[in-house]
Amino acid sequence: MNTKLSYNKLLITLLVLTISQSIQAKMTDFKDGPAIAGYGNHAPVDSKSQIKDIKFKVAFDVGNAADPGELNRKFDSLARFINMQVAAGVPKENIQLALVVHGKASFDLLDNDTYQKAHQLDNKNKPLIQNLLANNVRVILCGQTAAAYDISLAQLIEGSEMELSAMTAHALLQQQGFTVNPF
Repeated sequence: MNTKLSYNKLLITLLVLTISQSIQAKMTDFKDGPAIAGYGNHAPVDSKSQIKDIKFKVAFDVGNAADPGELNRKFDSLARFINMQVAAGVPKENIQLALVVHGKASFDLLDNDTYQKAHQLDNKNKPLIQNLLANNVRVILCGQTAAAYDISLAQLIEGSEMELSAMTAHALLQQQGFTVNPF
């Protein structure tokens, strides 16, 4: 009976190792760019969708902060969206995104001086936010969150906006034809 148990453990271990090596090999398929270097890793996928002529208007809602000194992976999702669409043939000018930020994620939008005062670390989100802004992404902070955390527009990464609330931002974006990405 112990031999059978040991044999089963060996089979499970081999299966796990085989699957993890396969997954690891597939992770090398993920690359950044072509629009935003250093962010937004994505993999090529054979798709039946004919998206080359489509126009995207998508809002992303983020309320959770990254750990201090770390990149907010939800912010990186916007870079991934842009990179994978451009890689699939969508013209960059056909992609309009909005990042609506509220809650503790608001701290990830702070300029470096303000972020350093709070965390004694550089804000790793600043270069990503600057890249997103340079790629036609609107970065909008919830004004109610800003009021609750005593954050002023002057303390945000340059180019960021503030709206009355995240709810208001989403309502206005929907009136402009934006859909909400359901992460």
